Amino acid sequence: MVLDAAAVRRWCRLAADALGRTRGEIDALNVFPVPDGDTGTNLHLTVLAAADAADALPSGACEADTWRAVAQAALLGARGNSGVILSQVLRGMADVLGSPPARTGGEALAEALEHASVLARAAVEHPVEGTILSVLGEAASVASAASATGVEGTARAAADGARRALRRTTGQLDVLARSGVVDAGAAGLCVVLDALAAVVTDEYPEHYEVPARAAGTTPPPAARPEPQGPGYEVMYLLDARDAAVHDLRERLDGLGDSLVVVGGDGLWNVHVHVDDAGAAIEAGLAAGRPHRIRVTYLHAASPDEPHRPHAGRAVIAVTAADGLAALFEEAGARVVRREPGAVPPLAVLAEAILAAGDEVVVLPNEPEVLALAEAAAERARDGGARIAVVPAKASVQGLAALAVHDPLRRFGDDVIAMTRAAGATRFGHLEVAAQEAVTSVGLCRPGDVLGLIEGDVATIGADVAEVARRVLDRMLSGGGELVTLIAGRNAPPGLAERLEDHLRDGRPDVEVALFDGAQRRYPLLIGVE
Repeated sequence: MVLDAAAVRRWCRLAADALGRTRGEIDALNVFPVPDGDTGTNLHLTVLAAADAADALPSGACEADTWRAVAQAALLGARGNSGVILSQVLRGMADVLGSPPARTGGEALAEALEHASVLARAAVEHPVEGTILSVLGEAASVASAASATGVEGTARAAADGARRALRRTTGQLDVLARSGVVDAGAAGLCVVLDALAAVVTDEYPEHYEVPARAAGTTPPPAARPEPQGPGYEVMYLLDARDAAVHDLRERLDGLGDSLVVVGGDGLWNVHVHVDDAGAAIEAGLAAGRPHRIRVTYLHAASPDEPHRPHAGRAVIAVTAADGLAALFEEAGARVVRREPGAVPPLAVLAEAILAAGDEVVVLPNEPEVLALAEAAAERARDGGARIAVVPAKASVQGLAALAVHDPLRRFGDDVIAMTRAAGATRFGHLEVAAQEAVTSVGLCRPGDVLGLIEGDVATIGADVAEVARRVLDRMLSGGGELVTLIAGRNAPPGLAERLEDHLRDGRPDVEVALFDGAQRRYPLLIGVE
C-alpha cells in the first residue's frame, strides 16, 4: 500500500466520518484552553472541509493537486483553536508529500509528520505541553524511528505513539489533571492518525476509541471548570503580505491569548481569544483584508446574574455616517455609531441590544460588522431577549430591510421579511483608490475611481459620474424596479441628480430614491431592488 492521491482522499473521508462519530465524546473532554465543549465539532468541520475538497477533484488528480486541495480547504474551513492547528498539520504533510516527485513510502510519511509538527508548533504563539502539539511531536518522533518498516509500519507506529502520548497529557497540564481527562484536541488528532493507519494498512476498526482519561486515573468529583480568561474567540481569514503578519502577531498577542496564525503566500487563518473582539478585527484590518470573520462568546452568563427587564420590539442599525444615521433613525431604527473603517466595540453593541427591547433585530450594514453583531446578539440572548441579526452587508440592504419592518407581525415573520428584502437588494458603491493595486478588472492607480458591485471591482475610470453610470447599467442589466442612490460627503455636486436623469432617459420604468448619506469613504452608495 502507498499513500497516493486515492489513499489521501480515502483518509480524509474516513477521518471526517470517524470524527463525526466521536465528536460528542471529544467535546465532553474540552477543558483547555477554555471549557466551551466544541473541540470535537471544530475538528470534524475542519476535516470535513478537506474531505469534501478532495472528493470534488477529478478521479485522475495527482498527488500534488490532491494534497494542495486538502491543505487549502482545511485552511479555509478551520474551526477553533485545534482545527486551525490541524489545518497546519495537513499543510505540513502537503509540503512534503505533495511536492514532486511524488514520495509515498515510510520515510516520506515520517518526514511529513516531522515537518507538520514543526509548522504547527511555530504557528502557536505560546505552545503548551500536554496538548495536541505534544502528541503530534511524539507521533512524528515514533514515526521517524519506524520509517524503515514501510508506510504501513510508519503509520501504525505514529498512531500508536500518539495514543500513548495522549494518555500522558493528563499529567502534563494542571487543568486536565484537575478534571481527570486527556486533552480534547490531542484526542481528535489520535482519531485522525488512526484513520490514516487504517487506510494504509487496509485494516479498518469497527469503532474509534476516545479515552476519557489516563489509565488508572479517576476524575475528581469537582464540577466542570468555569470559563476563565478572555471572553471572545475571534477567527478570520486574512489576505495580507507575509511581512505584515509578524506585526499582527505581536498586536494580537498583546490583546489576548490562544493565538494561532497559520497559512502563507498571502492567505492566513487567524485565531485568538480576547476581551475586545473589535480590537482583534481592527488589527486584521491594519494588516490586510480580513474576511469570513467569526466571533464567539466564550463565557455563558451566570444563571444568578440579574438582567434588566425588556419591553417591546426594536431595530438596531450600525453605521458610521451622520446622514445614514439620520436615515436609519427616520425609518425607526436605533443607531449604534462606529468610526469609519472600524467596527463598534462589542460591549457597546451588546449593551445597545440589551437596552432595546424584548425582541431586537440587528442590521450590521457592513461585512466586517456582521460577525461582531452575531457575537453581541449571542451575549445579549443570555439576558432572555429574542435577538435576530439580518445579514445586511450594506447600508442600502439595511434600509430595504427597514422598509418592510412591521412591529405588529410575529417576530419570526418580521425577521424573515426583513431578511428577504435585504437579500433582494443588490448593492454597489464607488470609492477612490488610495494606492496602486491589481483588481479583477485590471491595475488601478492612486486617484482612480473604482466601481464595485457586491464588494468586487467591476469597473475602473477617471470620472466619478461615468463610473457610476457604468455600475448602474450593469446592476440593472439583471432587472430591477427601485434604485437607491446615497451621495457621500465627497461626491461631485449634483451627481445623484445626473444619474437620475440618466435613468429617466434609459430606464423610465425604474423608480429612483435619492438621499444624502454624508459618508466619507464612498462618494456614492447604490442599491437595486
